[in-house]
Amino acid sequence: MNNKKNPDQKPEMSSSSSSPKKQTLFISSLILLWYTSNIGVLLLNKFLLSNYGFKFPIFLTMCHMSACAILSYVSIVFLKLVPLQHLKSRSQFMKVATLSIVFCASVVGGNVSLRYLPVSFNQAVGATTPFFTALFAYLMTFKREAWVTYGALVPVVTGVVIASGGEPGFHWFGFIMCISATAARAFKSVLQGILLSSEGEKLNSMNLMLYMSPIAVIALLPVTIVMEPDVMSVTLSLARQHQYMWILLLVNSVMAYSANLLNFLVTKHTSALTLQVLGNAKGAVAVVISILLFRNPVTVMGIGGYSITVLGVVAYGETKRRFR
Repeated sequence: MNNKKNPDQKPEMSSSSSSPKKQTLFISSLILLWYTSNIGVLLLNKFLLSNYGFKFPIFLTMCHMSACAILSYVSIVFLKLVPLQHLKSRSQFMKVATLSIVFCASVVGGNVSLRYLPVSFNQAVGATTPFFTALFAYLMTFKREAWVTYGALVPVVTGVVIASGGEPGFHWFGFIMCISATAARAFKSVLQGILLSSEGEKLNSMNLMLYMSPIAVIALLPVTIVMEPDVMSVTLSLARQHQYMWILLLVNSVMAYSANLLNFLVTKHTSALTLQVLGNAKGAVAVVISILLFRNPVTVMGIGGYSITVLGVVAYGETKRRFR
């Protein structure tokens, strides 16, 4: 009786050994989808705004926000991907509305810049986000980092200056809009930490998107009507010329939401350090793919400047982790 084999023993061992493999495959799939959606929406934005004749960045942003509002509601209320968090006061609503306006400004600025700048240079400027985050954190909360951490920001800015000088497609208005969008993104990050700092008011990124998106649509609608009055007539005209126009807009808008959803999931299933490394690599991948697709000219000086910026961002993240 003691020599009788336990039939459950082998399956348990194989099950336990396959579990880490399944987890690794799941996380790898998430990262791949995150890269695809982030880079995909960026390249589609560029294609629509610069190569397709669809010159309406504000309306495009409103399409993105509409998709985020609808799909966030479906994901949270019906699919229950995360628990629904309710806004508990008028004060909390006003804080979320403020964040929504700043978020809108950053997205619109980024989309406007894509009309005038190549994706590669847009990503180089966007990599300076840590510089603006550190600046706003110091100005708004008096939060100081170690001097080594601030020192790591020097190559971040220097790299962009070098890349600007070596960018054949440099455009002043596009550059101003891109740097403004980058600053607004950093400002929103710091502002969110201030406004939603109490435990009772904290919202996860999915619920924050659920409440910010409809506010953004309402805010963008009158701006679109005033600043892009011919958007519907031109869009309908383009749709008659190109049968895939509406499909491109729909896919682009859905990818804008999926980028936010997958960012949340990757953050949940990996560490902050892993996310930072992946984010830096994502920017570099986007640059390479955009150059191959759009064939925009690049210079050694431009590539060198972007490389210095990325190395500075990596150094900043590492010093911030070590000297916190």
